[in-house]
Amino acid sequence: MEIKLNLKKPDERIKSQLTPKDKLPFGKLRTDHMFVCDYTDGSWNNASIIPYSDFSIPPGAIVLHYAQAIFEGAKAFMHPDNEIYTFRIDKNAERMNISADCLCMPEMPVDFQIKAIHTLIDVDRLWFPIQEGASLYIRPFMFSFDDSLGVHPGSKYKYAVILSPSGPYYPDGFSKPIKLLITKKFHRATPGGTGYAKAAGNYAASLKAGEFAKKFGANQVLYLDTTNTYIEEAGAMNHYHITSDGTVVIPEFTDTILKSITSQSIIELAGDLGLNVVQKRIKIDEFIEDVKSGKIVEAGGFGTAAVISPVGTYVFEDGSSIDVGNGQIGPISKKIYEYYTGLQYGKIKDSRGWLKKVEKMHV
Repeated sequence: MEIKLNLKKPDERIKSQLTPKDKLPFGKLRTDHMFVCDYTDGSWNNASIIPYSDFSIPPGAIVLHYAQAIFEGAKAFMHPDNEIYTFRIDKNAERMNISADCLCMPEMPVDFQIKAIHTLIDVDRLWFPIQEGASLYIRPFMFSFDDSLGVHPGSKYKYAVILSPSGPYYPDGFSKPIKLLITKKFHRATPGGTGYAKAAGNYAASLKAGEFAKKFGANQVLYLDTTNTYIEEAGAMNHYHITSDGTVVIPEFTDTILKSITSQSIIELAGDLGLNVVQKRIKIDEFIEDVKSGKIVEAGGFGTAAVISPVGTYVFEDGSSIDVGNGQIGPISKKIYEYYTGLQYGKIKDSRGWLKKVEKMHV
C-alpha cells in the first residue's frame, strides 16, 4: 500500500529545528503532520500523511460509547551522526496487533506500521528538538468510528500516528525518585480481561486511582492483583526491585500486566549489564518486609515514556511510609538507565539491530 502525501506548503511549515530555551514538556507539542489510514470493507485503504488536524466522527461512533480504542507509545532519537533512529519500533507494532486482537480490531502488518511511522518522522524531521535528553515521542492509535449504538465490534476503523517533540516524562527527569502508593482500594485489571492490551479504557479506569494517590503525595499507585496478594504494576509502567545481592526482579508477566518493551529489553540486556534479571510472582507482604529489612535496596518502574522511574518511597493510606534503601536513586538503577539511554541515543553500539535509521526521502 502506497502512502499519499498531502503536505503543508513549505512557507507554512517549520523552518528550523526546535531549540527551546526552556525544558520541553512531555507530550504537549505536535508536529505539522500526521499519518492516517482507514479500514473499511474488510481492508486497509487511503493511507496518507496530512496536516495535523481534527477528526470528524459521528456522535454515535462506537469508540465514544464503548471505548474500542488502542494505542502505542514509542520514541525516536537523534544520534551523534545527526540522523534520527527509532528504537525497537517493531516491538511496538507487534504489541499494537496484540492489543487489536484483544479488542476485536483489525491488525495492520508490522512492516507497514513501521513504514508509516518512519515516513511521518522523515516528513517532520525538522521538528526534532535539539535539546539534551529530548526525543520525538511517537503515538500510533486506532479506534472504531462506526455510527452504531449496538454493543459489538465495529467494521470501520481509523489507524493514525502523531508525533510529539518531548522532554522527560517527569519534569525532574531521572534526577528525583518518585513515590508510589500501596493500596488495596484499587485494581488495574482482572484475569481474563484486557489488562495485557494497551487499551484506552484501561487508562481511563486508572485516573481515579491516580488522583487518589496524589492525596498521599504519591505519583502513582502500585497495583496488586485482585486478591491483594501479589504485586502487578504501576499502571503506566512495569514494576521492578533490586535485592542486596544485585538481582533485578520483575513481576512475572500475566494477562493482567502490560508486557513492557522496556522490561523485555532489560531482560535481554542482562548479560551486557552484568546483571542477574529474574521474573517471578512477588507477594506484597514479603516485599514490604524486605524493603524494611534492607533486603530490597532499590526499586522503580520500567516504561517507554520515562524509561526508568526509581522509587524512593512507598506510602500507605494510614500516612506511614517506607524508604527503599536511602530513599535516593541506587547505583544499579542508574547503571541500567545510563546504558539503556546510551543505546537509544547512539552512544553505545547497538549489536542487536534494535535501532532503525529514518531515511531521508521527503525533506
